[in-house]
Amino acid sequence: MVKKFYAILGSTGFIGKNLIEYFNLNGSNSIFSNTMQSNLLTKEGRDEIYNTIYYASGPFNVQEKSIIINAAAVTSGANDIVNKPYLHVTDNVVMNAQFLQELYENGGHRGSYISHYIFFSCTVMYPQNLGRPVKENDFTGEIYDKYFGVGWTKVYIEKLIEFYSKLMPETKFTIIRHSNVYGPHDKFDLQKSHMFGATMNKVFSAEEGGVVNVWGDGTEERDLIYVEDLMDFVDCVIKNQKTNFEIVNVGSGTTYSVDEIVNKIIKGTKKNLTIKHELGKPSLKNKLSLDITKAKEMYGWNPKYSLEEGIAKTINWLQKKAVNS
Repeated sequence: MVKKFYAILGSTGFIGKNLIEYFNLNGSNSIFSNTMQSNLLTKEGRDEIYNTIYYASGPFNVQEKSIIINAAAVTSGANDIVNKPYLHVTDNVVMNAQFLQELYENGGHRGSYISHYIFFSCTVMYPQNLGRPVKENDFTGEIYDKYFGVGWTKVYIEKLIEFYSKLMPETKFTIIRHSNVYGPHDKFDLQKSHMFGATMNKVFSAEEGGVVNVWGDGTEERDLIYVEDLMDFVDCVIKNQKTNFEIVNVGSGTTYSVDEIVNKIIKGTKKNLTIKHELGKPSLKNKLSLDITKAKEMYGWNPKYSLEEGIAKTINWLQKKAVNS
């Protein structure tokens, strides 16, 4: 049987771990590079990746061309976005620019061993509080001030990928602008996690009858997608994309306020807790939902899990992890 080779960059991170689990469960003819790390900043590290990909899918083996899924990124939560916005800029630009250039120079330009390059972007470049779900072409060139650095970083990387898609016409390229992802293997610490992971930590740590401290007034709204739905979309991309380059939104298509999300998590744990708002803490006064029409019509994808179902699955995973640790 001819095997596919999935080179997963950032395999030790949240999305990377879920990709490995997903394809292990759903693709018995798939193999993975176990050497892929989130740190692509050294020439030695990148060379190891190229050699692994080439010898797995090159002329010396029977595999199909490699599928590169780039989930490597420097990420964190609202605290860093507000107080240390530069953390999302330099390393992300360097690792992506260097990797794409060297990938091209190491044979990618011949289209000989890479069939698909998939990149996880995000939605920080979109206008906030638009009053309707945003489409892929709604980027206006104006970026929310709190997202200015990370937003233009993502736009630059997306343009780099589009540039290399023109130089590598035999390879398919996909940029996924996903909403807030949550689920197993997420960050659940209070310093680096996003709102969902931090809230899970607070709820699990709170004593019965206690309070859950929420940064801001709780009215900010989020479009959340359960991580398995995102994995399903990646599979749809690999199977169904026909064109050389696409940018596509992936989310639930609806929003929930922070207070709604926190209350659903509390309900899921069956704890008796109340919310306390910390108005002086960093928060992002925004509302954004995604128009996911393109994902549905072009790729035949639909999210399967409601927010309540995704929360229940995440709680179950955390509880099992606690028992086994």
